[in-house]
Amino acid sequence: MLAAVAGGANAAPSPARPIPQKPLSEVTVAPGKGLTPADKPSPAQPPVPGLPPGAPAYDEQLLRLSEILGAMHYLRPLCGSDEGALWRNEMEALLTAEQPDATRKARFVDRFNHGYEGFRSVYRVCTPAATLAIGRYMAEGARIARDVSARYGKER
Repeated sequence: MLAAVAGGANAAPSPARPIPQKPLSEVTVAPGKGLTPADKPSPAQPPVPGLPPGAPAYDEQLLRLSEILGAMHYLRPLCGSDEGALWRNEMEALLTAEQPDATRKARFVDRFNHGYEGFRSVYRVCTPAATLAIGRYMAEGARIARDVSARYGKER
């Protein structure tokens, strides 16, 4: 999952063009394999600060990844990539893998849209700053995906 995050950091920006995509608003979640919350607090352990009760220990990382995917969904096409719905599809794959309940799903979708809207409100054309943000977000997204998979992923 998230192969695009790891491979796209070296992609050169192209001339600006209009954004044909809209932010993620509703996703159908199909059954899939999720992550194992190996560090999920047991009843004897206090919950992780900042997480809702019962949320996996990696939830904050996945929420940040959702925000990064939203930003990439806006920025990459703005800077000329021809990836289509790649970043939205990666978000859908994340939701499919996690199989979140309605409340948790809403948090993921909200963060995706926040990442998208945050850049849409500032950038209308590709700039050097937008290109820099893409590179930084690609690196951060790849790190999060790698770290969460290594620490909490199911063995095959």
